[in-house]
Amino acid sequence: MSRTLVIKLTAGAEEPERANQAFTVAATAVAAGATVSLWLTGEAVWFAVPGRAEAFDLPHAAPLTELVAAVLDGGQLTVCTQCAKRRDLTADDLLPGTRIAGAPAFTEEILTDNTQAIVY
Repeated sequence: MSRTLVIKLTAGAEEPERANQAFTVAATAVAAGATVSLWLTGEAVWFAVPGRAEAFDLPHAAPLTELVAAVLDGGQLTVCTQCAKRRDLTADDLLPGTRIAGAPAFTEEILTDNTQAIVY
């Protein structure tokens, strides 16, 4: 039986260690074979915009571009609906494979059996 990990990231580049940790855990869980869903909220939504991960730098951390790619390749990357609207972002502004969804989808994911949810 496979477990699902749902991660919500509420911090953007203004809190680089917390932001990088969420992506690191998500990418590691994907590599371990877990079903992974990473939700970006608040300022974290900018990481789903092309070019933003490339501009992010945190010494002694895996490059954010690699972590984002790992999540997109093996998991689900989601941008909060309201957060996207507040920043005038649409699906066309986001990395391919990123979806926009809201609280009903998040709630459904975290209430599913065999799911662990964490927030950064």
